[in-house]
Amino acid sequence: MSDLNYLYGSPLSKADFKTTAEDFMVDEDLGIEFTGNGEHVCLQVVKKGENTQYVAKIIAQKAGVSPRDVSYAGMKDRHGVCSQWFSVKVPIKKHIDFTELNSESIFIVSQQRHERKLRTGCHKGNKFTITLRNVTEPLDILCRINAVRAGVPNYFGEQRFGRDGHNLVMAEKMFAGERIRDKKLRGIIISAARSHIFNQLVSLRVKEHGLAKTMHREVFMLSGSNAFFEDAINDENIARLASGDIVMSAPMAGKSDKGLTEQEKIWLKPYQAWCEGLGELGLKNERRMLRLIPDNLAVETLDNTTLKLSFGLPKGCFATALLRELVDYTDASPKERKEKDNGINEDTVK
Repeated sequence: MSDLNYLYGSPLSKADFKTTAEDFMVDEDLGIEFTGNGEHVCLQVVKKGENTQYVAKIIAQKAGVSPRDVSYAGMKDRHGVCSQWFSVKVPIKKHIDFTELNSESIFIVSQQRHERKLRTGCHKGNKFTITLRNVTEPLDILCRINAVRAGVPNYFGEQRFGRDGHNLVMAEKMFAGERIRDKKLRGIIISAARSHIFNQLVSLRVKEHGLAKTMHREVFMLSGSNAFFEDAINDENIARLASGDIVMSAPMAGKSDKGLTEQEKIWLKPYQAWCEGLGELGLKNERRMLRLIPDNLAVETLDNTTLKLSFGLPKGCFATALLRELVDYTDASPKERKEKDNGINEDTVK
């Protein structure tokens, strides 16, 4: 992440991030109305200092099912106070009081019946409250707020790549022929590889064009959809961009050159071996929005060295992508937590 280009230049201020769990608070916006009946119990859980997989495991134990039968919309950071939804299949005539799981680190806020299980990515987004401590240049952060409201590069966060980029080291070995039998592990490594390529292309675009300037031809995405189309810039597309009907995008690499502009094909040449490897694994070219625009970004000065930020982000986006444009932050999570998260790490807000 440190090598990626900044849209607004390198921040002047430094600060500590996640000094305490309460300094990083996340509220998942599910955006679903429950039916009130059905064989799936949906649980709203507030967790502190625990990862998503651990919570899923104890829910499974309580329900007497396998952890694979517990689903959730997205994973949330271990070091923080995070509210998120889980679902588990429970026979209609059977009642389980999941509040018996309540502890110092887990609290069941609500449980409701629904006709369908929750699936990855089914949520609308996440709302964040982040406290920055030991801020060296608070005025520089305040000066950047208005610019960041207009959007930042939609980079994947460092959590996607594991500690010290370990997931990318494994990706290199995998594309060189090393077999990874664990399906979940393989999926994490593939995801890291695609994310790395995406970040590099977005960084190149930020350096050469910024995010506001369009090229002669673009691959546009329909807002709120994975659908995309390539077209020349024209009056109609300019108007659609202004209205938010469509957004500019960058590629999530996969098989063939379909859905790529000529400029993107040039930028992808250094990663050709990885692109071919992803294609051989059956992944198709997809797109991801280029610019990340926060919802209701606000800042509050708590004292001379402490600032509190609040904002919302769409699903699949990283708070750290926004944060890095504001401040040179240091993850101050407790050392023992970092050691537990060494290597493969998909425990992140999405």
